[in-house]
Amino acid sequence: MTTLVVERLQVSYGRTAALAGIDLRVDEGKIVCLIGANGAGKTTTMRALSGLVRPLAGRIMLDGVDIAGMSPHRIAALGMRHVPEGRQIFAELTVAENLAVGAWLVDGAAEIARRRQQVLERFPRLRERLSQLAGSMSGGEQQMLALGRALMGAPRLLLLDEPSMGLAPMFVEEIFGIIADLRREGRTILLVEQNASAALEVADHAYVLETGRIVLEGPAAQVAHDPAVVAAYLGG
Repeated sequence: MTTLVVERLQVSYGRTAALAGIDLRVDEGKIVCLIGANGAGKTTTMRALSGLVRPLAGRIMLDGVDIAGMSPHRIAALGMRHVPEGRQIFAELTVAENLAVGAWLVDGAAEIARRRQQVLERFPRLRERLSQLAGSMSGGEQQMLALGRALMGAPRLLLLDEPSMGLAPMFVEEIFGIIADLRREGRTILLVEQNASAALEVADHAYVLETGRIVLEGPAAQVAHDPAVVAAYLGG
């Protein structure tokens, strides 16, 4: 089954075209990565999918429902969760409070408790810091919290925007280990990542975005060996 289908998606900022009619799809239980240089339109794509930016044209089909132009809270209610670039946790709230925010659409205290337990088992550091203000944690711990907060919503589709940005190498390795675990569990993920090598290693399928256009797509292992990709993104 296909969870997400994007067709001819266009986004503009004033007179500047950020996305010039892109097409992509994410099949259920797969990780799809979107790679490209700074300014290519990767974050704009994620923001358009989650409703933070209104598309100029095109369709965004989530489980057969066109969500293009919907408000972010309606899209979240349909099962999409966005972990944005820069994490954007609530710094003045505790770790426990941030996780509670992630469960705002979940019915029942028992279900919320079950999901929190799952998150804390996945991220033991968060269990140790439940009463700590989120803004006082390290960047890697904040990224774990951002992921945990999103997983509290049991998303049908998880959008991860630059999860390794600004992290120490130790945390980069740990974050990609978590993403690999999510893949083995059959989670459906669209991943935007500057670390193209790590992204292509964990993904099933890949798209290359340049100046608002998809210029290459295919199985991630195949894209990783494309000479142009190697030269531009993999240090070849």
